[in-house]
Amino acid sequence: MLTVLVINSKGGSGKTTLTTNIASYYADKALKTTILDYDPQNSSLHWLAARPAHLRPIHGANAAPAKAFALRSMQAWVPENTEVLVIDAPAGANGLMLKELVRKANYILIPVAPSAIDIRATAGFIKDLLLVGGARTSTVKIAVVANRVRSQSTTAYVALERFLNSLKLPFLTSVSDSENYLKAADSGEGVFDMDEMATFAERQELMPIMRWMEGHFPNRFGVRANDKVVSLENSRKFAAFRKGN
Repeated sequence: MLTVLVINSKGGSGKTTLTTNIASYYADKALKTTILDYDPQNSSLHWLAARPAHLRPIHGANAAPAKAFALRSMQAWVPENTEVLVIDAPAGANGLMLKELVRKANYILIPVAPSAIDIRATAGFIKDLLLVGGARTSTVKIAVVANRVRSQSTTAYVALERFLNSLKLPFLTSVSDSENYLKAADSGEGVFDMDEMATFAERQELMPIMRWMEGHFPNRFGVRANDKVVSLENSRKFAAFRKGN
């Protein structure tokens, strides 16, 4: 099972946007996909509740602490036949919870927004992830995504890019603050479920993440010798889709 952990200790970094779009991408490839939502707001599960019936199904599991407004019909149960598990982590995860989340994951994706506050918070979180969470000594792969980017010419984005390049972690892509992501969130869809021409730009933004999880790191960051390709689907159809995107 491929397990992807989307995490940042800072709230508002756009974890749910990445979680739902990654899950819908793999579900569209006919892979049995589950979202495990640790966030008390249950944003990923609310998105899942709005998912149209004609789209490929995604199982939802609620791992958040029980509260009055929680989706109690969804338990923290991941089907045994799950092929792709996407974990939407809570803000502020630390200590034993952070260790447990790292232990579950094959891949860790860290979204960070282009602001001085987010940059500082993410720098501290990555330190905790490596030391407290045990990611430094595990085999988990870690990468960073610039999220909710309005313009790549702003001072904040330039500072963010400089920070991300200093981490010596793969900096995969910049995800824009696009209206299509908001539409997808409201309708229970991912951008790969929507009209291909209308969401072409968003698809191109997200594809480096999918390729990374198959072992294809961006050339400017190099490829570590121990990184292995994770083949999720060996069919000609999947290969043709990747080539076209």
